[in-house]
Amino acid sequence: MDISTKLASAETAKVDCVAVGVYADGELTPAARRIDLASKGAVRAAIKSGDATGKRGTTLLLRSLAGVAAPRVLLVGLGKREEFGDKAFGEAVRAAAKGAGAGTRELAIAATDWIVKAGNGPRDGAWQARQLAIAARETVFRSDELKSKKDDNATGPARVHLLLEKRDAAAERGLHEGVAIANGMALAKRLGNLPPNVCTPTFLGEQARKLAKEFKLGVDVLDRKRIEKLGMGAFLAVTRGSAEPPRLIVVRYNGAGKAAPIALVGKGITFDSGGISIKPAAGMWEMKGDMSGAAATLAAMARIVREKPAFPVSAFLCLAENMPDSRAQRPGDIYRARNGKSIHVDNTDAEGRLVLADVLTYAAETGATHIVDLATLTGACIVALGEHVAGAMGRHEAWTRQVRDAGQAVGEEIWPLPLHGEYRKLLDHPHADINNIGGRWGGAITAGIFLSEFVPENVHWVHLDIAGPAMATGGWRCYAKGFTGFGTRTLIELARGFAKA
Repeated sequence: MDISTKLASAETAKVDCVAVGVYADGELTPAARRIDLASKGAVRAAIKSGDATGKRGTTLLLRSLAGVAAPRVLLVGLGKREEFGDKAFGEAVRAAAKGAGAGTRELAIAATDWIVKAGNGPRDGAWQARQLAIAARETVFRSDELKSKKDDNATGPARVHLLLEKRDAAAERGLHEGVAIANGMALAKRLGNLPPNVCTPTFLGEQARKLAKEFKLGVDVLDRKRIEKLGMGAFLAVTRGSAEPPRLIVVRYNGAGKAAPIALVGKGITFDSGGISIKPAAGMWEMKGDMSGAAATLAAMARIVREKPAFPVSAFLCLAENMPDSRAQRPGDIYRARNGKSIHVDNTDAEGRLVLADVLTYAAETGATHIVDLATLTGACIVALGEHVAGAMGRHEAWTRQVRDAGQAVGEEIWPLPLHGEYRKLLDHPHADINNIGGRWGGAITAGIFLSEFVPENVHWVHLDIAGPAMATGGWRCYAKGFTGFGTRTLIELARGFAKA
C-alpha cells in the first residue's frame, strides 16, 4: 500500500473513493458537509433514513453522487464526538480502508477534521497523519508469502491519501514517520508469523545483517564458539538439544558517543518445544512466535535509527531453539551464567530467562545505562493480565513509568507488576545460587526477579513480559490472526521520548 497526501477538497478529489466522517448524533465533519452540499443533501438523507448511523466503526458506501468527483463516497461512523479519542481514530481509519469496496484502488480519507480528544488538547495534524499511515497499513497486512494462491480481494486499496486542502509540512512529516513505523511493524509481524523451519537463528542473523547494511549500522553476529568464549553457560544450556546453531546478534547505532546508554534486548527462541519438560502437543505450533521479543526489537531499531538520535542505542537478539534430544539440558542440571551465578534447572521450559540472563549481563557490560528487554516469557503473565496487556517489572520507578507511558501513547497497553522482595526466596535452591522457576504462584513476578539477578543495580532496567499481546488469536483490534509485533511501537516511542529528555 502506497500512502501519501493529496491536495484537494472532498468533493473535488479525483480518486476511486473519498471517506468522510459522521458523528453519532448526525453531526457532519466539515468534509462531509461539503459532500452533502455538493450532492444536494445526499449525506443528510442517508442519516435521516437510518442507513448512516454515525455509530463508531460503521460505514455506508454511497455511489455516483451528483456534484462529487469521486464515484464512491464512504461515510465513516466516528461515534460520539466527546468520546472520539486515539483508539477511535485508528478504528475509523481502519473502517475506511476496509469499507471502501473491492473496486477501490485509490482511497482519499478526509481525516484532518476528525478532532481527536487527548489529555492536553486535541491531537495535531502530524499525529493524525502518523496514525493514519499506521492504521491503514495494519488493515492490509497479510502473512501469506508462502501460499501458492493469494487472496487478491483481501489486499485493500493500493493507494491511500490523507486529504489536505492546503500544504501542511507537519502532516507530511507525520505521514513519513507513520509509514516508517508501519514498515517496522510489518517486519516484526512477518518474522513472527514465519514458520520455524524458515525463521531460524541463522535466518534472523541474516535479516539483522541486511538491516544493518541498509541503515549503515554496526552489526556483530556471534556464533556458538564466541558465545562460549563469553562464558554464557545459561544461554548455551538452552541450545544443547537443537541442531540449529545459536546466535547472539548485536546491532549498534553509535549516536554521539561510544558507550550505549540504551540497550534493547529481545528474547528470540525461534521454536520452543519446552525441551525435556515438553509442552502439550495442542497449540505447540504457536511456539514459533517465542522470538517475538527479538523481532520487535529488530524492527524498532529500523525505525529508531531513521531519526538519527543523538544518543547511542544497541539491540541484542538472543536467538536459539529449545529442543529435546539426548544432549538437551535436563531438570536437575546446574549451569554457570556469565556473571558467575550458578543456576539450577528445575524446568527446561523456563528457558527464555536463561538466554536473557547472560545477554542482560553482557548488555550492561557494554556500558548501557538503560535497558529494556522484551520477552514472551510466562503463561503466568497471561493468567494475571489477559491476552491484551503486557506486564512490566523494573527496579527504577521513573524508568518503568517512562516505558509504560510510551506504550500508553501508542496504544500498547502495559501494566506494572511488583518485583516483590519476599518472593525471592521462592527461587532459592540448596545446590545452586538460584533456581530457574519459583513454583506455581506469582510466576511472572518470580521470572522478573530471576532476571533482576543478572542486571547490575545501578542500571535502569525494565522487563516487559509480552506473552499475552504478542499473538492475536482473532478479532483483536486491528490485528489479523497471528503474531502482532507488540512492543515495536513502544520501543520506538520510548526512544523518541529519551531523545527529548
